[in-house]
Amino acid sequence: MTKLTSLAASLASSFALLAATAAHAQQAQPVVTLIATGGTIAMKIDPVKKAPVPAISGDDLLATVPDVAKYAKVEVNNISNVPSDYMDPARWVQLTKAVQDALARPEVAGVIVSHGTDTLEETAYWLDLTVKSDKPVVLIGAQRNASEPDFDGPHNLLGAVRIAVDPQAKSRGVMLAMNSQINAARDVTKTHTSSVETFKSGDFGFLGVVDFDRVTFSRSPLRRQFVPVRTDKMPDVEIVSMYGGADGKLLRSAVDNGAKGIVVQALGWGNMNIPMFNAVKYALSKNVPVVISTRVPNGRVLPNYGFEGGGKTLADAGAVMADDLSPAKARILLMLLLQDGVGGQRDLQAAFSR
Repeated sequence: MTKLTSLAASLASSFALLAATAAHAQQAQPVVTLIATGGTIAMKIDPVKKAPVPAISGDDLLATVPDVAKYAKVEVNNISNVPSDYMDPARWVQLTKAVQDALARPEVAGVIVSHGTDTLEETAYWLDLTVKSDKPVVLIGAQRNASEPDFDGPHNLLGAVRIAVDPQAKSRGVMLAMNSQINAARDVTKTHTSSVETFKSGDFGFLGVVDFDRVTFSRSPLRRQFVPVRTDKMPDVEIVSMYGGADGKLLRSAVDNGAKGIVVQALGWGNMNIPMFNAVKYALSKNVPVVISTRVPNGRVLPNYGFEGGGKTLADAGAVMADDLSPAKARILLMLLLQDGVGGQRDLQAAFSR
């Protein structure tokens, strides 16, 4: 064999080794499942309506972020393309199944759900209650649609992929990650109609941040629980608002029309006027559980005031205090508890206080 032939053989062997190494590295990459449900992150401006409408798939969104290939192999599951205003218990049940199926695969490191921002915090809390896994589940959305030059969807998707493959993200529950900020599902709420920095966690703050060099976590959510989904159809639970001059008619109507549970968006620590208080007692007399939340964004509701309609009189009458859950999240927990067979003031209160 000549020296030239020997050199060529050596080079060929080296190239083959490099190719095999690259192929192995590609194979060894973690898998992340992107479940696309719709929302502004999947919208573009319709030339006829001159307004954003559902237009792009999860695959289209993924194609805008080639850098995800540095971190993971992303698989897309397009289960819907609807505004998040259309989300409901039936869609949540379907989403739980899709997330759980993806996480059950050993090669999947985590799941990302793309979703509209209007009910994003509700879906996040639903999944936090119904998905049982230590693998990360990260929800994202966008405040700007895909037709805008500063579309924030790609940035949020890349951040979510980095979170999903980060070992630190395990066992932190369902997270909502936008604008490089990571929030816990229980605490997070939308605070601005249009700003990209809309999601906040009130008094408790972010779980962490996604910086250009690494993902940094500062805390873990401790107040978490699991409620199994036992039916495809959730019990009807309504939210009724308390306000100056409320007469309780809407609450009574909800009961008379078959509601299986009521959440009252009360005032302050969980207080209301006498007509609404009487409506609460009417619901309780019909064995319809009533949970008291508040329109105040931070703090717990407590059985504090003793005037008629005050929090203590509500608890004494048999109502349940929602702790620090917003009315929308209190409704989700009450629905899930009722379909799981949990009832009675004592057991419901224990779950809401957990």
